[in-house]
Amino acid sequence: MDQHLFDQALVFAAKAHQGQYRKGTDIPYITHPVALAMMLLELNCADEVIIAALLHDVVEDTAVTLAAVEAEFGEQVSNLVQAVTEPDREAEWEVRKTHTIHKLRQAPLPGKLLACADKLHNIRSIHRDYEAVGEQVWQRFKRAKTEQAWYYRGLAESLSHGIPNLDSYPIFATFQQEVNQLFGSDD
Repeated sequence: MDQHLFDQALVFAAKAHQGQYRKGTDIPYITHPVALAMMLLELNCADEVIIAALLHDVVEDTAVTLAAVEAEFGEQVSNLVQAVTEPDREAEWEVRKTHTIHKLRQAPLPGKLLACADKLHNIRSIHRDYEAVGEQVWQRFKRAKTEQAWYYRGLAESLSHGIPNLDSYPIFATFQQEVNQLFGSDD
């Protein structure tokens, strides 16, 4: 891992997310991209995937543009950030989430790994908060538990689709297990 590039991306993301917090908490937002980067480091992902993890929400949730990401970190990182960025934040929730599910089904492996780490960290955070506050946790979101379950189950199926050897990438199975733990099995 290029430590200088990692530090550069971390500072870039921290500045972009300054003053932002995880939904419904007082946890600084930057902890989320750092957690993703750590997960992907453990999977021995390429530097570009790890750097994209640090930057994955800067275009979607801050004033940073994709062009700025590309200028600072290159086309590969920019393409990965774009792969996990919702294209139209003004669209209805169901439209955006359906688009994400379909898009990730066809994504190349680096994009799937990045997206899976993102969604895995999100579901673990929701699960932790659910254990602390119960059903009240769903009030933090634009849609209720039923819709969240539909979304996360769809993600779990899409993310593992087309992976030739799931045993080589246990993050996909871990994500499926977390979805099943929080929402119950859909069998």
